[in-house]
Amino acid sequence: MSYTWVLGRRALREALRTPEALLPTLFIPMFFLVVNLGQAGKIFPSSTTGFLDGQNYGAFQLPSSMLLAASFGTAALFLVEDIEGGYFDKLRSSPVPRTSLVLGRLVAEVVKGLGIAIVLVLLALPFGIHVASGFVGFLLLIALTALWAVVYVGFMQLIALKTRSAAATNSGGLIFFPLLFLTPNFVPRHMLTRPMEIAATCNPVTYVMEALRSLILQDLVWGRVLTGFGVVGALGVVMVMLNLRMIRHYD
Repeated sequence: MSYTWVLGRRALREALRTPEALLPTLFIPMFFLVVNLGQAGKIFPSSTTGFLDGQNYGAFQLPSSMLLAASFGTAALFLVEDIEGGYFDKLRSSPVPRTSLVLGRLVAEVVKGLGIAIVLVLLALPFGIHVASGFVGFLLLIALTALWAVVYVGFMQLIALKTRSAAATNSGGLIFFPLLFLTPNFVPRHMLTRPMEIAATCNPVTYVMEALRSLILQDLVWGRVLTGFGVVGALGVVMVMLNLRMIRHYD
């Protein structure tokens, strides 16, 4: 585990040394939150919209912004830089375990994801948004967001290891936008048209979003929360296994 922590700290330092890569991670999700609240806030007033549970429409939209912030995958671009610069080959030729090569960056992504989630929730407070599930719900909220960041970075690292190209890795990240909009993003799932409801039901991001949303709008609804963590956990295991397999077969 010492190798994992060393590589994780290095990955965190990479992120801190390039704040220009972190700023869009906060600015773009907040931009979407403000725009969506401004466009639909009057359509769904808190006093007459049941699915808002007494909060404003920004509370319903905050999970989308948190998932978007957790899905930038900048760690994979740093991995491409290591590959192109030859540093990754040096790590592979050293006695560093292959698991540490994978887990180091994922550990760093957990820490970064926790920080980003906390900042987003704090920035949302002036909009009249609060976490209805209390302090425990707040902890679960930021933990689930950080774990989703690990899943997404694991996917991006697969592209980076396969293509070894920054352009291809960056383009691969665009897959999140169709996944985000094939969810109950603007209204609850039961209000979608039938084809869209089927697509949202088949989309794993839907269950993560609904878990985050329940933590913000309601008291602890363990069924939804555990479903969200279950989806993230299953996807996380798959991503780690695929990353390990990719590194073992890396030429």
